[in-house]
Amino acid sequence: MRFLGLILTILLVGPIWSQTDDKEQLKAIYNAELTQAESYTWLNYLSNQIGGRLTGSVQAEQAVEYTKQKLDSLGLDRVWLQPVIVPKWVRGVPEFAFIESKPGITNNVPICALGGSIATPTGGIKANVIEVNGIEELEKLGRGKIEGKIVFYNKPMDPSLINTFEAYSSCVNQRYSGAKEASKYGAVAIIVRSMNLRLDDYPHAGGMSYGDISLEDRIPAAAISTNGAELLSTTLKLNPEIKFYFKQNCRQLQDVKSYNVIGEIKGSVHPDEIILVGGHLDSWDLGDGAHDDGAGCVQSMEVLRLLKLTGYVPKRTIRVVLFMNEENGLKGAKTYAEIALSKNENHVFALESDAGGFTPRGFSFDCSETDFAKILRWKSLFEPYYVHLFEQGGSGADIGPLKNDQIVLAGLRPDSQRYFDHHHTEIDTFKHVNKRELELGAATMASLIYLIDKYGTASENTGADK
Repeated sequence: MRFLGLILTILLVGPIWSQTDDKEQLKAIYNAELTQAESYTWLNYLSNQIGGRLTGSVQAEQAVEYTKQKLDSLGLDRVWLQPVIVPKWVRGVPEFAFIESKPGITNNVPICALGGSIATPTGGIKANVIEVNGIEELEKLGRGKIEGKIVFYNKPMDPSLINTFEAYSSCVNQRYSGAKEASKYGAVAIIVRSMNLRLDDYPHAGGMSYGDISLEDRIPAAAISTNGAELLSTTLKLNPEIKFYFKQNCRQLQDVKSYNVIGEIKGSVHPDEIILVGGHLDSWDLGDGAHDDGAGCVQSMEVLRLLKLTGYVPKRTIRVVLFMNEENGLKGAKTYAEIALSKNENHVFALESDAGGFTPRGFSFDCSETDFAKILRWKSLFEPYYVHLFEQGGSGADIGPLKNDQIVLAGLRPDSQRYFDHHHTEIDTFKHVNKRELELGAATMASLIYLIDKYGTASENTGADK
C-alpha cells in the first residue's frame, strides 16, 4: 500500500511541480519585459526616425538595416537577410477631392488613393455618383445606371460586432475588389468608405486588386474618410445630380529587391524543429506604421531577447521573421514559405502579431482539435496576466503560406476596439502606442513560445516532450 501511495504521490505531484516551474518562468518573462524592455525603444526608432515603410521605399530598406543591426546585437546564433522581389507603388503628391453641389459650390473632402490604384487623368475626374451598399448591388443596378459614373461604396463596418476584425472582414471586399467589379459596368472610378467604426476625417489606405483586367480598362480607386462618406451620402440624398471630383497621382513602378529579416536561436535538443514568431516590416505611408505592424515586429524580436535574458535554453530552434510586403502583395511570406519548402524545413509552430500594440487578450489558433486541447491546458497560466482568450480560427496573413496538416498557426489577439481608428491612416503613429500594453504583448508572446518549445505540439512525435 505504501508503494502504491508513493506511486500516486509521484503521479499527482509531478504535474504540480511542472506547472510551478512554468509559473515561475512566465513570471520571469513578464518581469523582465516590464522592467528591462527594449521593444518600445526599437519601435520609437522605427516610427520616428524611419517612418512609414511602404514596400520598395527608402524607408523600408532603412528598416531592414536597422532591425538586422538590432538582431545582430542580441547574440543570436544566426541573423540573415532573405532576398524578396517586391512591387513598388508610389503615391505621388497628396490627393485632392471635393463634392460639387452646383457649379462653383464645392465642399472639400479627405481621400487617399488605394494601394495599387492607377492615377486619375492629369486634370482629375469629375462625374456623377452612384451610391451602393456593397459589391452585390452592382448587378441589380446594371450598366445603364452605372456607366460613366463614379461608384461610391458606402457599406460601413457593423458596429454591433464585438470582434472588430469580423466587422472589417464583412465589408473589406469593396475596397479590395471594388474597382475590378465596377469597371465591368462602365464606371469611371470608385470611392470607398474607409474601414473604420468611428466618424473622423482620416481616410484609410489599403491594398486593392484589378485581378486580370487589362491596363486600359482599369479605373482609379480611392478611400474617403467616414465623415466624408456621411457628407457625400447625405448630399446625394438631397440632390442625386451632384458631381464628385478627385485627383490622384500614384504610379506602379517596376518590381525591386527587398528582404525578409531573420534571426534564430538554434535548438539544443531538436534543432530541426522550427518555431517561428514574426510580424511584417512594411507599412502604409500615411502614418509611421507603429501599430501596423511595427508593434508586431518589435514584439517578435523581443521574444528572442526575453528567452535569452531569462536564461531559458530552447529545445527547438526559435526563429524571428520580419516579413516584407504584407500590405500590398504578401511577397515576403510567399518567398519565405517557398524557400522553407525547398529546404524541407520542419516548422512545427508559427505565431504572428499583426493586430496592433494594444493590451493582449489572448490567441487564436489554426490547428487540430488535439493540438487545441493540449494548448488549452496552459490557459490558467496566463490568467494572472488577464490573458484569457484561447480560441480556434485564424492566425496571420504572413504565416498562412506555411499551413499544412502538421503545423500549428497562431495569432496574438490584443484588444481590438481602437485598432481600426488607426489602421492604414495618418494617425497610425508612435504616440498612439501605450508602452505598457506593447510590453505586455511581447511578454505574452514569449510565454506561449516558451510553452510550445518545452512541451511541443500534439502533432509532434518527440517522445521527450510527452
